[in-house]
Amino acid sequence: MTQNPPPLSAEKATIEDVARAAGVSRWTVARAFKTNASVSSKTRAKVLGAAKEIGYLPDLQAASLGANQSNLVALLVDDFKNPHKLLLIEQVSQTLRDHGWDSLLINTGGAQDTNAALLTASQRRVDAAILLGVHFNDAVLDTAVGAERVKKLIVFARSSKHPRTLSICVDDAAAMAIVADHVLAQGYQRPLFLAGPQTGSAHLHRQETFVQQWFEATGDAPHSLEVPVYDSALSYTEISKYLAESKSYPDVIVCENDALALGAMDAIRLSAGLSVPDDIAVTGFDDVPQAGFAQYQLTTYQQPIKEMAEHLVKLLRGEAQAKDRYDFSGTLIERSST
Repeated sequence: MTQNPPPLSAEKATIEDVARAAGVSRWTVARAFKTNASVSSKTRAKVLGAAKEIGYLPDLQAASLGANQSNLVALLVDDFKNPHKLLLIEQVSQTLRDHGWDSLLINTGGAQDTNAALLTASQRRVDAAILLGVHFNDAVLDTAVGAERVKKLIVFARSSKHPRTLSICVDDAAAMAIVADHVLAQGYQRPLFLAGPQTGSAHLHRQETFVQQWFEATGDAPHSLEVPVYDSALSYTEISKYLAESKSYPDVIVCENDALALGAMDAIRLSAGLSVPDDIAVTGFDDVPQAGFAQYQLTTYQQPIKEMAEHLVKLLRGEAQAKDRYDFSGTLIERSST
């Protein structure tokens, strides 16, 4: 009695083995593993089924050497303490995957690691490097050899004027003007603006916009605080210290993002023993999941991340109109913190 041979291991299986198992040519097998190749869905399913059965995995890196597209995108991140960053990573990576791209996550750690991170990305022949952090300043990008080696260098959810970058971002000025209008309409008179790191590139324009809008409406310049990291614990410490030393409390704290706002709310309640919003109101920016929790109910501005991620795919495909910056509009989410 003839016994069937054992399945081939992933290391031994070849493209020829898949072709024989599926009853097609090796060229059809090669096309079946390419996202946009011309092959029927029936044939692709047959090939992929045969490949799975015998344990075949294509060498994606080798395949990319013969093509101009690797279907791999590098995500460079440097501020994991910011909960909004996790939303960005989740939405961007999922949208890329839905459209046939895989993601390589690189923790840059800070500005000093940006060049090394970009070199790592370029060595893997990525189709683009997506900057999802705050420390990608112009000086670093000017000297980063890796920046010249990636096909596309895209700043996501922030804006940059660096000539090597494309920016996909919310229109910060328009968004913060909406927040300022809301604060003014609620009748607050003594705002404090809590800002994050003031980087030289990939910069947010929320603080400048709020200060200007408030001054034009009232003739007064609001007070501001700045912290070096988008970190709720650091925000808690700074606001606790500010309230302890202040002779007159602000009646609203306008925060550059939700991480700072959540820390500020905890400081108001737990450190100063005050109430939100009765004593001090708080606004944020980003609408992270915690913003909707019962203990926070934070008024904040929601960025259209899904729409921005879909536009990223259009850029990768070459379907978007060529320009340096792409602005999007979000939505003010009003909750009980104001």
